[in-house]
Amino acid sequence: MLCKIGDIEVWRILEIHAPFLTPEELFPTAGPDVRKIVEAQVPGGICAQSGRLILPVQGFLLKTSQHVILVDSCVGNDKSVPGMPDWHQRSDGRFMAALTAAGAGPADVDYVLCTHLHTDHVGWNTRLEDGRWVPTFPNARYLIPADDEEAYREHTGDMYRESVLPVIEAGQAELVQAGHMLGDHVSLIPTPGHTPGHVSVLVKSAGQEAVITGDALHSTVQCKYPDWHFKYDLDAPRAVASRRRLLESAAETCCTVLGSHFALPSIGRVAAEKEAFRWEAR
Repeated sequence: MLCKIGDIEVWRILEIHAPFLTPEELFPTAGPDVRKIVEAQVPGGICAQSGRLILPVQGFLLKTSQHVILVDSCVGNDKSVPGMPDWHQRSDGRFMAALTAAGAGPADVDYVLCTHLHTDHVGWNTRLEDGRWVPTFPNARYLIPADDEEAYREHTGDMYRESVLPVIEAGQAELVQAGHMLGDHVSLIPTPGHTPGHVSVLVKSAGQEAVITGDALHSTVQCKYPDWHFKYDLDAPRAVASRRRLLESAAETCCTVLGSHFALPSIGRVAAEKEAFRWEAR
């Protein structure tokens, strides 16, 4: 178990921990010193061999008194991701092994909560069975940001066809907006910009709070430099505004922060510091 938030157990479901892209590629507006800054802010976060930033691809399993909730389902197996060779047509048991270690099987998951519709957050929504895509979690409701579903339905690609549409056709999808409550302890925070309907996840129990960032941030370096644009933010200025609001709220409440792509262990707190913020790892 990664941590407890009040009475809620939080388990890390780690699928990949590997170099992704270089700092220069990921933060195109950060300037010529971006590599040095990242190395200073995230010690050991850049692969010495490839020069790429090491990022985990992970989900979080929440065990509440009411539900078992999977927040984001990573890349998945057999998925078509030709632009990302390390993710393309994977065949790996790590995700399912992590789920088992958390004491849950696919049939035990009540909700799959997608922070947004990007390949590395929806992959295990479905699995390949006899040549067709079927929901991996047979008893789950899949909560999908409505604005993302509309955007990606209009430009149907492999991700939507393989990991989203089969869940909708199975009648297991629920299109939701920011502010949606899942039981008494989990709610969706609006953090658009990375995608149109991107949400982060607020967890509250017994006087304690945590926020799961999704892709509102990708690295702890963005606490100190929240205005850095990220390569895959569809609307970079809007993403910056969402990032600042999320960090301001996290600093004000002193809540636990779980960074979906933060360097392991991906858990800590945020404190206000001058015009930005400071990451305090736990």
